[in-house]
Amino acid sequence: MPASLELQVQTLPNEPGVYQYFDKDDVIIYIGKAKNLKKRVASYFNKNHENGKTRVLVKKIVNIKHIVVNTETDALLLENNLIKKYKPKYNVLLKDDKSYPWICIKKERFPRLFMTRRVIKDGSEYFGPYTSVKTVRVLLDLIKELYPLRTCSFDLSQKNINEGKYKVCLEYHLKNCRGACEGLETEANYNDSIKEIRNIIKGNFKESLDKFQEMMLRFAEKMEFEEAQKIKEKLNLLGNYQSKSTIINPSINNVDVFSIISDETHGYANFLKISNGSIIQSHTAEIKKKLDETDKELLELFIVEIRQRFNSQSPEIYAPFKVNVGESVKVTIPILGDKKRIVELSERNAKYYRQEQFKQIKIVDPDRHVKRIMAQMKKDLRLSVEPRHIECFDNSNIQGTNPVAACVVFKDGKPSKKDYRHYNIKTVVGPDDFASMEEVVYRRYKRLLAEEEPLPQLIIVDGGKGQLSSALKSLEILGLRGKIAIIGIAKRLEEIYYPEDPIPLYLDKKSETLKITQYLRNEAHRFGITFHRNKRSKSAIKSELEQIPDIGAQTITTLLRKFKSAKRVKEASFEDLIEAIGNARATKVHEYYHPKKE
Repeated sequence: MPASLELQVQTLPNEPGVYQYFDKDDVIIYIGKAKNLKKRVASYFNKNHENGKTRVLVKKIVNIKHIVVNTETDALLLENNLIKKYKPKYNVLLKDDKSYPWICIKKERFPRLFMTRRVIKDGSEYFGPYTSVKTVRVLLDLIKELYPLRTCSFDLSQKNINEGKYKVCLEYHLKNCRGACEGLETEANYNDSIKEIRNIIKGNFKESLDKFQEMMLRFAEKMEFEEAQKIKEKLNLLGNYQSKSTIINPSINNVDVFSIISDETHGYANFLKISNGSIIQSHTAEIKKKLDETDKELLELFIVEIRQRFNSQSPEIYAPFKVNVGESVKVTIPILGDKKRIVELSERNAKYYRQEQFKQIKIVDPDRHVKRIMAQMKKDLRLSVEPRHIECFDNSNIQGTNPVAACVVFKDGKPSKKDYRHYNIKTVVGPDDFASMEEVVYRRYKRLLAEEEPLPQLIIVDGGKGQLSSALKSLEILGLRGKIAIIGIAKRLEEIYYPEDPIPLYLDKKSETLKITQYLRNEAHRFGITFHRNKRSKSAIKSELEQIPDIGAQTITTLLRKFKSAKRVKEASFEDLIEAIGNARATKVHEYYHPKKE
């Protein structure tokens, strides 16, 4: 596999979506869907394909593009639309005019409800599409049992009804219809039923739940348990169908959707084209900032460029915020519903594209990746220099026993484990985190100064204002206050505290700066607690052996080297003890664990 393709595959997201393969002429040669884009695309290059056509396809792939969606169902529907639009050479399935079923509420007096595969723009309401015909039929059967609706195609105008043009049919006598054709049901009552049906199709069952219960109870009272069970089964089936799709909504037509996210140096903009309620085109691009342009300025440039490039004549644009792109185009900023979900989907694609770019940079140009991270941390944490060298401190003790501390070191955003240090707390008695922090910070930087080792650009202490103040005292004594930036991170809400500032800083929960800061804090905690456990464990073992009369420290050390634990010393045979420490001391140890019964 060429290096460029390998890089693209490595950085694909592990999300559902649709992938497109392009040849050397930038023509789409294959479109596919995947539950996991990275695994599916990688499988083309990792396998020895028996099918000759697949081997030829893989050889012709020069570039890969993809669109991330919310679910595998959405991916199936989007794949269907794109294959029908582009008709790629290597796609066979879904290339015909087959379409998925919809539920239609016809625009007419006393509207009919039926399944169709054709969406006709006559003002009727369409819901779907559904990937399962069975789901549609179950839904329609349930509605038919709950609401008697007409199935005839008569023109039920008021004039025709008044003139008695139609007569009730067998459906009326079977109680499947209430005879609107003879004026036996009012239009208002019929429309109330349609309103409830509309809610059921959308998945809003609250208003109709009482009716469901009532119907089941009625069947149960009549001892018609089979009928009651049928309704229950249909309701269970309905729970499995997806009532809405972010990919397709017939009310959204001929619209361009744009979104953008950005960092210090680049913007990442996404474009989705919606035609007849379907996504038919997607494009994401990286925009390098020349100066300090805002997201609004970058998105406006992107919109103009993309609409010219793809010759878009869409009269309306959906965007996450107000943009100025001329008076001839309507700009909508969706607040909720399907329109809002379409914009969120666009933003999602932009975010994934950004992540892929970062992953590629990390592989191809690691130094650029580090520079970007350091620049972001400098800005987010309000530092005067980039924190290339960071040190983090954490204390560990249980009820004041065996107090220890840990210092972990990160260089260029990565752990430098050879520089990690453990500390036994020497001057503090009892569980005093503040005094322990003061001692360990003082010892750490007194030594670095004495050995003329480089100092960090940032110190992080695990804790709030108390621990931060204690660390500051040590820096003050050493003359380092103001020369090294120092912050505290509190665990509860991840507040960042600064010296002499009572108001904490709250970083974006998804920011890389917070993730690295949390990583430092967690690593310090892990490193410290491991040391603390080991020390407690050794202390417990040693203290048990110290209870044996006339056994000194040297003998205890010999026993632990030989048997590894106090439990194994207890279980050792008298002969093994003699071999390890001689007859006299072995007798004392053996008698301690195995006293003679009088």
